[in-house]
Amino acid sequence: MAKGAETRQAILEAAIVRFGRDGYRATSVADIARDASVSGTAAYAYFADKEALFLAAIDEDAAAVIHEGLSTIFEETGRPDWRQALLFTLVGAVERHPLAQRLLAGLEPEVTARVLEIPALNELRKACAERLASEQLAGTVRHDIDPTVIGNGIVAMMLSLLMSVVQLGTEAAGAYADDVAAVFEAALDRTPPS
Repeated sequence: MAKGAETRQAILEAAIVRFGRDGYRATSVADIARDASVSGTAAYAYFADKEALFLAAIDEDAAAVIHEGLSTIFEETGRPDWRQALLFTLVGAVERHPLAQRLLAGLEPEVTARVLEIPALNELRKACAERLASEQLAGTVRHDIDPTVIGNGIVAMMLSLLMSVVQLGTEAAGAYADDVAAVFEAALDRTPPS
């Protein structure tokens, strides 16, 4: 990795930790630069301002969470309950990513809506749709559903569940786990509705 890329990555990693711990308002670019062991102005060579650094940190941290979930979809291809495994993987990943946790908890209200625009979510939506399409070909999922629409719905439901888990705790959200699984199965059951 080139020196510039290493410096940018060090700043980004420091930003993820600092914003995750202290939040946007309580964090300065100077704090992040100090944490990254670079000069106070070095961050501005890579990020236009504090907001740009914050958004890049959000995207990077959320991508790390989502990539853990993607590994569930791609590495466990024979698993029939991949949607449940994906959800549990994402819940576990969020617990290890305080910045993603802050966002899902609504502690950064100015950017909470941006959760839906995180670039890595498009990868997750696409992966869910591809997995559903392959299951349609295998005859394990209904042929009369649109895998893209259902994949997008799965991701939307998972985001809602992640927000619930972060805000209410796993015990509160866990009470509805069987109901959510039933909704997934009913939507995907091989027998088309009459």
